[in-house]
Order: sequence, then C-alpha cells, then structure tokens
Amino acid sequence: MSHAAEVFQPLRSDDPPSVGSYRFAARLGAGGMGRVYLSHTQGGRPVAIKVVRPELADDPGFRRRFAREIKAARQVKGAYTAELIDADADGVPPWLATLYVPGPSLTEAVTRRGPLPVPAVLWLMAGVAEALQAIHAAGIVHRDLKPSNVLLAPDGPRVIDFGIALAADGTSYTAPGSTIGTPSFMSPEQVSGGEITPAADVFALGQTAAFAALGRTLYGDGSAVNVQYRILHSAPELELLPEPLRPLFARCLATEPAARATPAEIVEWCRQRLGAEADTGGGPAVWREVAGPQTVVPAPVPDPTPACPQLPVGTRTAVSTAVHAPLLPPPFPQPQSGWPQKPLTVEERRIRRRRTVLVTAAAVTVAALLVAGVSWSLTDALSRFGNQDAAGSGTSATGPSARSSASASAQGSSPGPSDGRSDGSGSSGPSAVGAGDDATGDGSSARDSDGEPWPDVFAPVTVDAENRLSLAHPPSMKGNKGDIRISCETVSCELKGDHTVFMQIFGGHGTALDECRLMLGSAEEHSWTLAATAVGTEICMKDDEGNIGLFVVQTKSTSQPDRAFLQGDLTVWPGGDR
Repeated sequence: MSHAAEVFQPLRSDDPPSVGSYRFAARLGAGGMGRVYLSHTQGGRPVAIKVVRPELADDPGFRRRFAREIKAARQVKGAYTAELIDADADGVPPWLATLYVPGPSLTEAVTRRGPLPVPAVLWLMAGVAEALQAIHAAGIVHRDLKPSNVLLAPDGPRVIDFGIALAADGTSYTAPGSTIGTPSFMSPEQVSGGEITPAADVFALGQTAAFAALGRTLYGDGSAVNVQYRILHSAPELELLPEPLRPLFARCLATEPAARATPAEIVEWCRQRLGAEADTGGGPAVWREVAGPQTVVPAPVPDPTPACPQLPVGTRTAVSTAVHAPLLPPPFPQPQSGWPQKPLTVEERRIRRRRTVLVTAAAVTVAALLVAGVSWSLTDALSRFGNQDAAGSGTSATGPSARSSASASAQGSSPGPSDGRSDGSGSSGPSAVGAGDDATGDGSSARDSDGEPWPDVFAPVTVDAENRLSLAHPPSMKGNKGDIRISCETVSCELKGDHTVFMQIFGGHGTALDECRLMLGSAEEHSWTLAATAVGTEICMKDDEGNIGLFVVQTKSTSQPDRAFLQGDLTVWPGGDR
C-alpha cells in the first residue's frame, strides 16, 4: 500500500459525507475525541475536520467547554500551529476545521525512519516550544501534547488539537477519578490530579522530544498504571539520550513545575546549539529529510447535482409543457431579428401550414399518451392499495409479519380480531411494520414450529420523557403510556423502565431473540445510560410479563435534556422469555 493510500483513506459506510458546508474527500484517522476527515475551503485549500464522538457531543457540559475552547483557539496565530479556521460547537455533531498540514505525524515519521538526528530534535523542540508560546498566550494549556499531535510539514513542525482535551474533562466520557491525557506523555501533576499549568505542556514536550531521539517512550511501555507510577516515582533515564541534549531534557522533565524551563528558554537554548544554521534557514532541509516525500492531496469533492433539478416557481408542469411546447424542431429556420425576410410563395405557405398541423397533432398525441400513462399508473396504484387494505395488511409480503401470517395459515386458523393492543383498525398503529395480533385463537402469540414467538416489528418508534413505550402494548406514533422512557435527571440521559430491564449489546449487529434472552437472563438494571449509545446501537429489554424487545437506535438527541429523545426500530417477541 502506498503512503498516500495510508494517509487518505476512503470514507466508510458509517462516516458522514459532510458537516456544515464541508464535503469530505477522505478519512485521515480517528482518535479519542473523534474522527478526522480531509475537506476543502470554498477556494480549494485543504483543511482537516475533526468530528466529535457522539458520547462526548451528547454531554451539555462538553459542548459548553468545547465552545469556550474554540473561542480561545481562534486567537492562536503561531507559525508552528495548525490554525483553526472554522468550527460549530452546536452542530450535530460538533466539529472544528484546521488548516491541513501536508506531512506525517512525529509518530509516523519515527516509526518509518527511526530516531531523529540531534539537529532535527533541536529544530523539533524549538518549533514546538514556539507553538506552545502562541498557545499559552491565548490562555490555553494543551494538556495532550504527544508525538501524534505534532505534524511534520516540509518547513517545520505543527502542533494540533490544542485546547480540545480540556473540553472533554469532566464529561460522562471521563469516568470519575480518571485523567485527561495520554499516559506515556503526562506530567506528574496530571497523573496525581493536581493543578494543571502551562508547565505541564513543557513536561510533555520533553517526553515527545525524547521519543523522537530514542524511537520509544522515555518512561517505558506497559499498562497505563505502571507508566504513571514510573512518572510519579522514578527519575527519567537521561543517560539514554544524546549527551548534547541532556541538560535541556533535565530542565523540561523536572518533577516540580516551577523548576521546568519556559518555552521561551527552550527556543533560545536550541537556537544557541544550532548556531549559524538557525539563522541561515537550515530547518527546511532537515524536515524534508525527516518528513519524506510529500503526498498528493485528493481534489475537492464537487457538490452533488440533483438528478432532476427543480423548476423555478411558476414554470409549467411536465404535462403542460408536453402539450404546449413543440416536440419537434420548427419546420423552418427562425430568421434573426432585423434581417429582411423574403416573401413566401403560395406553395411555401401551403407546405408550412401542413407541417405545422402535423407537428401540433404529434405533440397533442404524445401529451395524451403521457396523461393516459400517468392516469393508468395512479389507478393501478390505488387499486393495489385498495386490495391490500381490503386484505387487512399494509405491509409487504416479506419480513416477520409475513412469516407470522404464513404461520397462522399453516395452523389452519385465521387472524383473530384486535386484542386491544392496536388502534382498532386491524394494525398496530401508524408506526407498525409487523402486527402482533393473536394468530392462534387461544389468546397466545403466534409461534413457529420450534415454539418461538414470531417477532412484531415497529418502525420508526420514538421514545422521550412523555412518549413512553411498552412491550405489552404495541406503540403508535405518539401518546404511548408505557413505562420505557428517557430521563435526563443525571449528567447523562438514561433509558428507564419501572417494569423493564435493559442490556446494551456492545458491537452487536442483527441481534436475535436467543441473544437477548441470554443477555437478559441476569439483568437487573431498570435504567441504562445513553452516554455510549450511537446510531446503530442495539439495546435488549424485557418487561415483567416476559415480553422481550430489541431497540435499534437510528436517531439520538440528548444534547438538550428537556427535548431528549431516541428514535429507532423496535422488535418485540411477545412472551419471548417464556
């Protein structure tokens, strides 16, 4: 696989095609905060767009902090930062756009080419320290500086993702007692939960530069707990680093924040060691060697054009146009205005009248055929609809409901009258895809040859604080009075049921009755947090009467607690636990 293919990945089925006015040309990667995509400005300049993860976006506190950090980040104008050019903290989902940096991350460069030479490490530390000066001047502490957040452009490093980590601090995404940051690059005060100041970024710069010089992390690998313990209680092994760099690393990696060098001191120290090379522009040559060849950025994605463009208001309809507009070219070339016209002879006038009559007759005939075709289609559609309505079914002959009807027929019984669960019209309400009427005549649900209940499917179904679902009574579009509801009394909204237990199927797709039954066997939770719930999430549920349901989330909106709701597909197996 080429390097360009590794950098610019095709969009996946679960990737959005765009946010705001930005259409995505490729996928750049994913991280703890969200996914990153390549897009372009209106003028064609490449930008990197980070789309926030749903579980973070659904936290109102995160959105407030995210908006605050975006406002501060707009003030950062450093030569070694990726400038923030656009953002929407209130978007669904929230996102931000920075200028795209054409170069690998420090992680990728070191992994591919090995440790950096001493001059390159000095250029790296000077550039990142200058970026920290600009970031700190805007009142931001990066809090998550690490090799993957340092990109190597042809003319020097660029620091990205400044300020975002603070927005995530304190959300439901961050469990109580946990910390923000990457364990191998955290400062002692971050590990211990102390006060975070700009000095924490200096410690992270020392660790990041040590990774560049060694090709591995300074405090070793292993579990996060072991790495954090070594950061708190062990002195850094400076003897592993190149001798010329050790004094600077000792200052950056001091345990006490006040003893660490400032970004300005780091820049000056590096310039002195680089000597004349710092003033003669030697940096770009070093970076071209480190970053490797540039990759070709994919072209902007054109705006989609509708297959059938809408006509302006006031234009004629298709049938009207077919009647009044000529379907054949005019019988004679149209003269240009202002040119003298030769008088027509009697024979020429006779030919023109005859061709005009033929053209008009053809147009009327075609228009009549079009109108007849439309009328026939409508009549046929209405006839089909009437036949289906007369048969008592508004669904297709496939899927669970069709299987239920087939089962009932095979048992020699016809569907009985409504059992009180529907709206009295022979279906289970406007949202029903499959009906759950009594198909056996003895009051029990229809079952297959193995004794398993046929599923009833309802889509779409909406649940919120007022519209409550029930597994015993099929839902309608609104006004449901069951006990399954949305509650946002805690930090994260929850799915609740006084007589229903829940179990989310992590990584599930196409979950069946047996799986729900197994997972719900020991379930005792009458509430389930929606922090980690996204589109496609599957939630099994069971009520006191033994009915089992599977809710597949299609839309989730919990950013405004007073208007929170879930919409999705609900499958119910009546008596599925019996």
